Amino acid sequence: VLGFYKGVSASVFTVSLISSVSFGTYRNFLCNICKLRYGTADAKPSGLDVSMAGGAAGAVRVVLMTPSEVAKVRMQTQRNPHPSVTSSQPLSKPKYRGSLHCLKVIAKEEGFGGLYKGCSALLCRDCSSSAIYFLTYSSLCDWLTPAGKNKPGFLVVLLSGGSAGVLAWGLATPLDVLKSRMQVDESGQHKYKGLIHCARESVRQEGLKVLFKGLGLNCIRAFPVNMVVFVTYEAVLRFTDHFTNKK
Repeated sequence: VLGFYKGVSASVFTVSLISSVSFGTYRNFLCNICKLRYGTADAKPSGLDVSMAGGAAGAVRVVLMTPSEVAKVRMQTQRNPHPSVTSSQPLSKPKYRGSLHCLKVIAKEEGFGGLYKGCSALLCRDCSSSAIYFLTYSSLCDWLTPAGKNKPGFLVVLLSGGSAGVLAWGLATPLDVLKSRMQVDESGQHKYKGLIHCARESVRQEGLKVLFKGLGLNCIRAFPVNMVVFVTYEAVLRFTDHFTNKK
């Protein structure tokens, strides 16, 4: 059963920091764009403004999350022999004993650059999907919120957040596949020379459908996860706004 949770410590260790930086960057970037374009941070942003802020959030997130993504992928693709398997040979020790040990081994064997393998695919994935993510959420909230109300309701936030997550992952899955293939490419293998080479070789060997591996699972996961993410985001914003105004 523990095999389903390989690499989870790398994700848990960084998820709060990455989410905080991502949403903080989006919010602050959007406020600054509105100040520059409309003279006030409270002005209603256009779709382009939201997309630019979302893309910036994705770019900043990549810098923080790439090492943990590399560790997660390596841990998840490492095959450990199960003790129930009958064999006369003694069980070999796994190369990576945990997420932090995995990062240490990668840095030692592959250098600092090894921690940022697949960064180009991750940058393309997160900038584009983050722009779509925030744009979809903002647009759906505007569309579904009744006239006269300046804040979306609970159900609107749930539906908009879930839909934004599904659409973003639908766009991100091909690049996520390439990112994972590049990151699992350990020192000495050098199977892929870069993002374009990885895409070309993957499609040549397995067909175009290889780019959509895991699409269904990503979308199924994305809807409930991002419902919770945006409900929490809106709750925190409203709490801080209320606290600031009260003060």
